[in-house]
Order: sequence, then C-alpha cells, then structure tokens
Amino acid sequence: MPMATDPARRQWLQGAGVLALLPAAAWARADAPEWLAAWDSSQHHHVGRLGLVAARVQPQATLEVPTRAHGLLVEPHGRTALAVARRPGDWLVRFDIRSGRALQWHWIDADAQFNGHAVPSRDGRLLYTTQTDRETGEGRIGVHDARTLAPLHRWDSGGRDPHQLLVGADGSLWVANGGIDTRPETGRRKHDLERMDSSLVCLDAASGQPRGQWRLDDRRLSLRHLAFGPHGHLGIAMQAEHDDPQARAAAPVLAVWDARRGLRVAPSDGATGGYGGDIAAWREGFVVSCPRRDRAVRWRLAPDGSVAQHDLLPLEGAYALAAGRQGVVSVAGTTAVLQAATLPLQGGLQIDNHWQQLRG
Repeated sequence: MPMATDPARRQWLQGAGVLALLPAAAWARADAPEWLAAWDSSQHHHVGRLGLVAARVQPQATLEVPTRAHGLLVEPHGRTALAVARRPGDWLVRFDIRSGRALQWHWIDADAQFNGHAVPSRDGRLLYTTQTDRETGEGRIGVHDARTLAPLHRWDSGGRDPHQLLVGADGSLWVANGGIDTRPETGRRKHDLERMDSSLVCLDAASGQPRGQWRLDDRRLSLRHLAFGPHGHLGIAMQAEHDDPQARAAAPVLAVWDARRGLRVAPSDGATGGYGGDIAAWREGFVVSCPRRDRAVRWRLAPDGSVAQHDLLPLEGAYALAAGRQGVVSVAGTTAVLQAATLPLQGGLQIDNHWQQLRG
C-alpha cells in the first residue's frame, strides 16, 4: 500500500474520529491532551505523565524506575496508576499520576517473573498480572489484593509466555499466551520456536478455571496485545516468529475473535513487517502499530463480522497507541506524536511500547 499523502493523512485522522489538523496552539488550555507513558531519556527509565508545553510533548510528572517499564494501568478512581516491568520483570509500582511520586513497590518472589501487564477485576478488589514460573517455564496469572498488591493466588494461564490480559464485560479474564519458551538463565532469548504454542484463553475471573481456548493454524504467530473493539470483537496484535525472514516480514499482525466466528487472522497486504507493536480500538475496528515499517495500520469491521484492511498512517517508529474519546487514536513514534497534528517530542525523549490517554 502506498504511503499516505497529506490529504490521505487528513482523511485517516478524520476517519479515526480526530478533528483533522487542529492547531497545536488550541491545546494550550486546561483540557489539553495528557498521556500516561513509559519512556527512556539519558539512559534512564521513567514512567509518568506527559503533556503539551509550547506545542511540544514533555514530561510533566516523572518517576525513575529500575528497568524498562512495559504495561501501564490507570486505576479506576483516576488518581494513581500502575506500571509493570518489561519481561522478565521483578517489580510492580503504584504511583501518583499528578506528582509522579511512588506510593507502593511490589517485588515478585524469586520463583516467578512478571510478563509486563496487569488488569483490575471488574469490582476493583483484585489485580491480575501475567507471570512465568521460573522453574517450569509455565505461564501463570498472578492474583493480587488490589489495595496492598500482596499475592493471593497463582492460576495456570493455559500456556507459556502469557502477555497481555483484559477483563471482559461479563467479568471473564482474557489472556494472550505468546507461546514462546524463555528460560531464567538466558533472559529474553527465545528457545524451541518450532514448538511454539500461542493461544487465546478465556478464564473464569473468580476461580481461574478455563472457559475456552483458541489457536491459529499458523503456530509461528505469537499473540501478544489485546483490545476490545466494536460489535463484541476482541482484537489481538501478533508478532511473527518464522525462521524464513521473508515469511516473517510478510506475516499478518492482526487476529480477531468473536463468539460466532472464533479466532481468525485479519487480511493484510504483507507490508507490516510481521510485527504488531501495539493495538487500540477505534469506533469501527482496530489500529495496529508496525514499528518495523514505520506505520500504523487501520482495519474496519463490517456489520457481518468480516475484517478489511482500510488504510495506513506513516509515522517514523510508530509504536505506542492510545485510544481516547470518540474513537481518537494517538500514535507515538521515535520522533513524533500524532493526535490531531504531528507534534515533536522533547529532545532525547523516546516513548516505550505503550501509553494511555488521560485527557484531551
């Protein structure tokens, strides 16, 4: 698919629910956009709040963390947030969104590791995290007291390498098992890819008992990140692990689940690099970032459940996505942030895998 021209960029933004090319100066007000993010700067790792100052995205509240952060979670009351260490991780932190001050640290037991994501139960009393048992390599769901972060239970995730998890409208727990074997002594190194077993699993959020499990025919597609979209669909961003570089680069990056059709791969033009970095829902479907091809790609869901690739937005290093109000999707790259216009980042600021819109 050809790179978007300026008119195509405007159309893409309008289609995603954004007021096209709104002047950045118009955001210098009390409800100017803000984001919760993780970033690297000057060889240090940070989480905190980003905002607009003089039409440039800059940190407004900063907490330095020991290693790279991955998943971020605004807690239900909106005053605090959680950040989880990038896998294999050993820390979880609660911090004040306005000041960036750390409020609670939780360090995982030596027999397990965090896999980068957390989500609260529907009633807010529990917190679920994805984990790997360091001795067996099996995937686990950590169940924590949401107030104290203390561990209560560990459930079987139904596979290896569980990554993101979400709570459904009925309270069920959805987990993307990436299916990749890693070992404590080799960190993030991948082993035995020919034995990959990635799956989407639905668990009972009260007991951890399995409700369903789905796999794709292509076992070299690792299911990683999740987003609930329109019409009861669940979108899953994928990362290809094929031995052949050409097959890997041409692999699809989006799968979609619904109760009627189960799990299926969305069509792709093969120009996504085989690597879906992040996923967000917009009002008619899903957006997946493809950092290896410097673009974000949008898919539209038809009323009958069919999925079609719609268009793309070129953006250098496109990675983190944030779903905002009325279908707005903000895209962060290595040199720019796009919401209603392309905005520069503060010098030396590099936003990591995920971010969330706080307002605007």
